Amino acid sequence: MALDAQIKQQLAQYLELMEGDVVLKVSAGTDKASQEMTALTDELTAMSSRIKVEQAELERTPSFSVNRPGEESGIVFSGTPLGHEFTSLVLALLQVSGRAPKVDEKVVKQVKNIKDELHFVSYISLTCQNCPEVVQALNTMSVLNPNITHTMVDGAVFKEEVESKNIMAVPTVYLNGEPFTNGRKTIEEILAELGSTADASEFEDKEPFDVLVVGGGPAGASAAIYAARKGIRTGVVAERFGGQILDTAAIENFISVKHTEGPKLAASLEEHVKEYNVDVMNLQRAKRLEKKDLVEIELENGAVLKSKTVILATGARWRNIGVPGEAEFRNKGVAYCPHCDGPLFEGKDVAVVGGGNSGIEAAIDLAGITNHVTVLEFGSELRADSVLQDRLYSLPNVTVVKNAQTTEITGTDKVNGISYIDRETGEEKHVELSGVFVQIGLVPNTDWLGDSVERNRAGEIMVDKRGATNVPGVFAAGDCSDSAFKQIIISMGAGATASLSAFDYIVRSQVETVKA
Repeated sequence: MALDAQIKQQLAQYLELMEGDVVLKVSAGTDKASQEMTALTDELTAMSSRIKVEQAELERTPSFSVNRPGEESGIVFSGTPLGHEFTSLVLALLQVSGRAPKVDEKVVKQVKNIKDELHFVSYISLTCQNCPEVVQALNTMSVLNPNITHTMVDGAVFKEEVESKNIMAVPTVYLNGEPFTNGRKTIEEILAELGSTADASEFEDKEPFDVLVVGGGPAGASAAIYAARKGIRTGVVAERFGGQILDTAAIENFISVKHTEGPKLAASLEEHVKEYNVDVMNLQRAKRLEKKDLVEIELENGAVLKSKTVILATGARWRNIGVPGEAEFRNKGVAYCPHCDGPLFEGKDVAVVGGGNSGIEAAIDLAGITNHVTVLEFGSELRADSVLQDRLYSLPNVTVVKNAQTTEITGTDKVNGISYIDRETGEEKHVELSGVFVQIGLVPNTDWLGDSVERNRAGEIMVDKRGATNVPGVFAAGDCSDSAFKQIIISMGAGATASLSAFDYIVRSQVETVKA
């Protein structure tokens, strides 16, 4: 597979940053996948005198390892790391050559302190926007610690291996031959799952904040930036910085940017926030809010943070259908990300539950990969934009079922079908298939608040035009609030509004204190 001119130009620029020699040990056969991989490794050697190729026999063919001369790095790519994994390849080359990974020194120390032998295998697809972060994190750990190895496996190339392990969602990570984790994970999250986490003592000496933002998505990042620019003490508590957009593929309605991807935008948000003096507390989940003299936020690790004002920007998550089989077969045929997991269902029959824009977009994408797609819509009409419906109905391998109430997702060790009731006739029906993609909207991440702030029946935090809740000093923004529309650009604006309102609240409170 020859690299196109634009990619070669980018690659050439990156390869100039290499600080030492790298040896690629290549295990290839005569199959098409091997030919594509060797074409890539040959191009790499042609582009840089620092890269050499040696023939080898690795555990999987086609594969190649990235090493220093005379020293194994533990990094192996099984398949051809292009598509979303192109950056993973570039970073592996740079880091193995001696260029330091761009991670916090605290993280570097955590990785280097690992004494156990950890052999990771990540199963990915090249169309998965969530996979590169996992691949890059595990590669970085391998570079930093000789006890750690990592092999990236392209599920489209090693289909039999993937199917034998019943892997039906990517990324899926195995550790020392056993299932370890799945889904998008940062290096900090992986370390946390290995048992290296922050405890409450790390938060004991924190002074009260002026503005404490709970949530690290577009609304939270915007709120933090606007607060920090006022020169006031600002903190962010985030379960994962970037929020929902980390799971978003193409973004084409972010004004002034014709096209971007969720993970890229999330990285830009985090980079922008870190330009300011903001205390970012990542991988932390809030469990309680209480208004006293200051607003208190208790974290799940038991730590209590205090602030003059709090901005709630906890976003939303995929809504579950709530039927038997959904939880049992999650990642075993039940999926929520068609871009990530779609390739694992190549040539199979699948269903999409939901007839809104996200559901119909998913069905269109899946129709190009799978054998057949059945769309199940609860209502009497699809809710997607007409341009999407027109495209859907033009596809020969899609069936649309309206007035369908999903009742069960069936299976044994993995999904084998879906049952629904025809709401017009009351007739129960069953469709045999291998995968179910759930696309029925979002539910706000506000359960932890209980009755501490006013919420509507949908669980959304009720706010006024200034982003203020019914609790003095507590504001909310983004998809966790009762905003009319859930869009990235609207969330950013709401975050800015809430932040400016919080600053105004602080100023007014200080004036009233002086008067008193």
